[in-house]
Amino acid sequence: MKLRIFTEPQQGATYDDLLTVAQATERLGFDAFFRSDHYQRIGPGDPGPGSTDAWITLAGLARETSRIRLGTLVSPATFRLPGPLAISVAQVDQMSGGRAELGFGTGWYDGEHAAYGIPFPPTGERFARFEEQLEIITGLWTAEKTYSFEGSYYRLADSPALPKPVQRPRPPIIIGGFGAKRTPRLAATYADEYNVPFRTLAETKDAFDRVREACESTGRSVLLSAAQTTIVGADRAEVERRAAAIGEKSDTLRERGLAGTPAEVTEKLAKFGELGAERVYLQILDLADLEHLELIAAEVLPRVA
Repeated sequence: MKLRIFTEPQQGATYDDLLTVAQATERLGFDAFFRSDHYQRIGPGDPGPGSTDAWITLAGLARETSRIRLGTLVSPATFRLPGPLAISVAQVDQMSGGRAELGFGTGWYDGEHAAYGIPFPPTGERFARFEEQLEIITGLWTAEKTYSFEGSYYRLADSPALPKPVQRPRPPIIIGGFGAKRTPRLAATYADEYNVPFRTLAETKDAFDRVREACESTGRSVLLSAAQTTIVGADRAEVERRAAAIGEKSDTLRERGLAGTPAEVTEKLAKFGELGAERVYLQILDLADLEHLELIAAEVLPRVA
């Protein structure tokens, strides 16, 4: 199992904060640094400096790291037109030497759309646009010459389909979510990885099973992963302290996340592995606590790698 560090910068983090965490992620031996793609804090609290743009951030980190994978979990289709997004991800892939991954979703947080003048269509239309965008982005990356597309929402006429990413045939696409019908079908059709965010073991198993069933229809295989809010402490007191620092209760996180001593967290990670998860994204909310990352790297990572 590979462990990836997953951050939520919209809760209050500068680019320099993210750079520090990304470089620690690489130095400590984790597989990847991922970030959310939001333009506004979720929930009450001090917004700090405000959010940073996900793909501008990843472009900077591409030049400041050398090994770790870089990506979003996940970029909303509502934020960007498919052609420009394909260009942005391809450029980050070039800048990183082939380390970019696109986590992609429909978008869900209507408040940030209203705050920044981004259209937020009804759910059905968002999924329809999302599917067209998936076809367009993959088409632009893999087209040998020009690329055209005619859909209900987007039309591309003789696009040069450039620039091309370094990774061939294309960077990995991650589709996440817990939908029972459309999400499994889209994951089985377009994704390289399917991610279940912030669910219990039982809920994660159900979601994995739905995607496996959908993959039987498409004849494709999809890597399975999970994302979990993570708190690790050397003892119970340290677990409680770190949970309180992010406004959570450790007992809640033990049920719906990863919380406990290194041994406890390792045991739960093994259960995700038994379900088929090959990667787990550790959602780290206190970005100033680098000792937290060091503890996970020293006491958990060697046991699951």
